[in-house]
Amino acid sequence: MEIYGFCAPGFEALLEAFAKNFRECGDTGAAFAVRQHGELICSLWAGSADRDGQQPFTEETLVNVFSSSKGVLALLAMQQVAAGRLDLDRPVADYWPEFAQNNKESVTARQLLSHRSGLVAFRERVEESLIYDWQAACDAVAATNPWWEPGSAQGYAPFLYGWSLGGLIEKVAQKPLLELYRESLAKPLNLDGGFGALGHRSARIADVSPLKQPLPELRENAIGRAIKEDRKGPVAMAFSNPVSLMMGTNSSEWRGALIPAANGHFSARDLAAVYGDLAGENPTTLEKRWVNEAAHEQSRGRDKVLQAEVSFGCGFIRSSHSADLRFGGKQSFGHPGAGGSVGFADPEQGLGVAYITTRLGQSLFMDRRAVGLVETLYGLI
Repeated sequence: MEIYGFCAPGFEALLEAFAKNFRECGDTGAAFAVRQHGELICSLWAGSADRDGQQPFTEETLVNVFSSSKGVLALLAMQQVAAGRLDLDRPVADYWPEFAQNNKESVTARQLLSHRSGLVAFRERVEESLIYDWQAACDAVAATNPWWEPGSAQGYAPFLYGWSLGGLIEKVAQKPLLELYRESLAKPLNLDGGFGALGHRSARIADVSPLKQPLPELRENAIGRAIKEDRKGPVAMAFSNPVSLMMGTNSSEWRGALIPAANGHFSARDLAAVYGDLAGENPTTLEKRWVNEAAHEQSRGRDKVLQAEVSFGCGFIRSSHSADLRFGGKQSFGHPGAGGSVGFADPEQGLGVAYITTRLGQSLFMDRRAVGLVETLYGLI
């Protein structure tokens, strides 16, 4: 497998770690990028962007990074906080009156961001096509009853996070989410990708598919067990209501929709730029005080949906001791995506790190491919 790109002097070992993912871990199309103190010190890519192996993977190739999208959405929300348009501790219903339906009148923006709203899944079965209709999905979220008393427990919202937080952002910004993203992030950071995969600067959209040989897991599949134990419970409903949430991610319907918790399509260079900016002393996209607020722990515990111990800031997962959530230093924060992608910031080292792949593993956090790259990187610093 021919590897393209570069590593700055002293970081050459990253190329071998990246190549190892193709030789031993099933990668067929992937990219890895690192920025430090504003400079791109590593950008590697290899393989193909389509399942037939005919379209080469390039530095600009966009890949569906699933929940790694959530960090970008959280940044848009924190920008509204910094601008004085959104108060983290005011009820969401103050900005979005319809959101007060069904016992959500006290839910705050901070609770949405830190996954403490109880709004983890639709309670009733919804139409398969709902996820492709932005306004209908936002309306459905506003009408949904939480699974438990808001604020009483931590429960990750795999998909509703995007419509609840995205809908709130549109209310306070008074402009469409995609327009806001392009003005506030894509333009200043020179990003190719965004939410959905149509209409961006890069026309190179990769197809995603499962790893041919699953990687050894870094932790037990507690989510799968919880789904089997209660097919109508919050974990099962969070990932499969509607079933279209787990299907058709290469389809034009998925790529053309706005599903900001799960259908961000970014290059590794894009995510490294976002997190590299946040890791700097003087970020261009968000004042440092608000970066610190976003990275500060808001909630920690065994998550009722993820079935794992997780620490959340305002929309970001904070680095922990477990290998699949260890984003470098103690102050690091970011967000992994189902299948293996990840982006994170390490303010202590001034790093923005990103890995994307077309071959999806079974972990919701980092798997052995990203872990190997991150461990190699920190062995060189």
